[in-house]
Amino acid sequence: MPRYGKVPKKDISPDSVYDSILVHKFINKLTRGGKKSRAESIVYSALDEVKNKLNKSPLAAFEKALENLAPLVEVKARRVGGATYQIPIEVTKARGLAMAMKWLRDVCRQRAGKSTVERLVTELIDAHNGTGAAIKKKEDLHKTAEANKAFAHFRW
Repeated sequence: MPRYGKVPKKDISPDSVYDSILVHKFINKLTRGGKKSRAESIVYSALDEVKNKLNKSPLAAFEKALENLAPLVEVKARRVGGATYQIPIEVTKARGLAMAMKWLRDVCRQRAGKSTVERLVTELIDAHNGTGAAIKKKEDLHKTAEANKAFAHFRW
C-alpha cells in the first residue's frame, strides 16, 4: 500500500463462457486452495441450473441477484474519546458488489446438506427473488446503520 496516491485497480478479463467480469470475479471469490477450475465448474453448473429453473438468461439472473444483495450503507467502528461508535458510511458500487459476492459465497458454504452447486442455485434464486439468508445479512446491516445514524456526524 503506497504512502501517497491511490492504488491502481487491476484489470480483470471477462470469463470465457458468459464474457462477464462479474462472473469472473465471483469465480475468483469462490476459489479455494488454488482450485480455480473446480470453482469455474461449480459456478457454470449453477448458472445452467438457474437458467433451467427461472427460464431466464443466467447472466441477467446473476446480475439481478447481486443487485438485490449489494448494500447501500455499512457501519465502520470509529473510536472517539474512549468510546467506540458504529458509524454508518455509504458504500461505493464496487464495494457493494464485493460484499454481495462475499455474502453469497459464505451463505452457500454455511447451508447444510446438498452439493455446492445445489446450494449456490438455491441461494441465487432466493437472492434473485429478494429472500434468503444473504438478503437477511443485507437487511441486518441496513438496520444497524439506521439505528446508528445519530453517530453519522463522527464521520470525517
